[in-house]
Amino acid sequence: MCPHTPRCPDPDDPDREAARTVVSHPEQGWSLLCNGIVVFEDTGELLPGGTAVPPHRPTDLPVVVSTPVATSHIPAA
Repeated sequence: MCPHTPRCPDPDDPDREAARTVVSHPEQGWSLLCNGIVVFEDTGELLPGGTAVPPHRPTDLPVVVSTPVATSHIPAA
């Protein structure tokens, strides 16, 4: 049971990663949250029931490449 006020989100809540960190091991790449979730530095998660959540970094989104627009040089008058 979470002792914090306001209470940390449950493991099934959409904002579950907002729970407070109770144990941190950055040298090993993981932290334990108050709600029992183990979060990894690659943004993967291990939920209390044993379900694994794959990494979901914002950088995993497709890259949009834009073509540079050529500009003409207009000499100053």
